[in-house]
Amino acid sequence: MRTVLMVVQLIVSIILIVTILLQSGKSAGLSGSIAGGSEQMYGGKARGYEAMLSKLTAVSAAVFIIVALALVTIQ
Repeated sequence: MRTVLMVVQLIVSIILIVTILLQSGKSAGLSGSIAGGSEQMYGGKARGYEAMLSKLTAVSAAVFIIVALALVTIQ
């Protein structure tokens, strides 16, 4: 069981790293943080590819945490 969870942890870790690296940056420096803040406030929702990456990142992060807690519990 421990070996299976460790393999799952490795796969989820790689997926998490790839999805985070594929996401585009939310701001472009100081001017991007000022302009980007209003875009987020008034509902600039991500669509398509960015939304899919965001959901995949959230799911893989949740699975990563659950598997990590299971591995700690087993030890």
